[in-house]
Amino acid sequence: PRLGCGSMGAMLALPPGQGPHQVGCTDVMVGHTRQGLFLRLFYPCLPRAGAAEPLWIPRSEYCGGLAGATLGRRWCSPLLSIAIGSCKVPVSWDGPLKPRSSGYPLIIFSHGLGAFRTLYSSICTELASWGFVVAALEHRDHSAATTYFCTAEQPGTEEWIPFQRVPQGQKEFYFRNKQVHQRAQECVRALRLFQDVAGGRSVPNILHQGWDLSVLKDNLDLTKVAVMGHSFGGVTAVLALVKEPSFRCAVALDAWMFPLENLLYPEVPKPVLFINTEKFQTPESVAKMKRLSSRNSQTRIVTVLGTVHEDQTDFAFLPGKLFSLIFGRRGTLDPHKTLAITSRAALAFLQRHLKLEEEFGQWDELLEGVGDSVVRDSPFSRSHL
Repeated sequence: PRLGCGSMGAMLALPPGQGPHQVGCTDVMVGHTRQGLFLRLFYPCLPRAGAAEPLWIPRSEYCGGLAGATLGRRWCSPLLSIAIGSCKVPVSWDGPLKPRSSGYPLIIFSHGLGAFRTLYSSICTELASWGFVVAALEHRDHSAATTYFCTAEQPGTEEWIPFQRVPQGQKEFYFRNKQVHQRAQECVRALRLFQDVAGGRSVPNILHQGWDLSVLKDNLDLTKVAVMGHSFGGVTAVLALVKEPSFRCAVALDAWMFPLENLLYPEVPKPVLFINTEKFQTPESVAKMKRLSSRNSQTRIVTVLGTVHEDQTDFAFLPGKLFSLIFGRRGTLDPHKTLAITSRAALAFLQRHLKLEEEFGQWDELLEGVGDSVVRDSPFSRSHL
């Protein structure tokens, strides 16, 4: 693994992608209101000597957001900034897209509660290294640790959207249900953005990065589009299948099923791969997943043993003491193995339902819950495989 922080030592060691492609990365912001979009794009790129690597925490404001949303202690922000503020992601910032005449399949990725667009860089990088374009959204429903948009009135002026807890006196379900619908709609709008680009329409990136979205025009296969997410993002991905027929399937990492209304379960038309951790899910949540699997024979539920909820985020690659300080107990499975299991099960599922030509079917046994660290259907049936 590449070390992400120089002066701080190995504070974060995000692994480079294991697939055949080098990975590039850029940020995209479209529109001057909160109804626009903000995302980090991961994609196969051409090798480039001396390529810069982007910061994992893109700006200091995100440390403040994380300290408030995750720890409930905004005063920890300077300490977080010192510990992880200089960490890098092992990808090529604004690297040139590697052309592909048949087009790359697209994944829209939705983050969890209190996260933001960069905190799933390890899984996004891994998928891009196997030949996907991955758009990691930063949601504007007050579920991100923090986020912002650039106003049109005064160029360069930013308006920040803080994390919001459930208001006192309001039922959590109704608050979160409204958010999950906004999030799913943002996933649909992200797909529309790439449809516009593929159709040759000019889509200006107001961040003025040195990377033009038009290079994607002939390099996307928008008949092969999936939606994916973690936790709150996992249930967002499920709902996006209801809202948008162009999404062929969904991959839900440790989905938090609570915010989805019951009447929508019969409406989920496409297959879902639920990849759960051992310590997060409840019997009620798994029962909701099984309602979907009973309606679609291609839906799969697998549990990765020895893992906790945060093991499906980049935080898994923090050193043990720092991880435990922030989150408490960590999983017993090595994070590199967790990432490999998660990504390979997802790749096998995506090959099957996007009808890809790649040889990801070699990992079908993970998809079917066969292996030393994976169990099919329920984490409550057995403690070890």
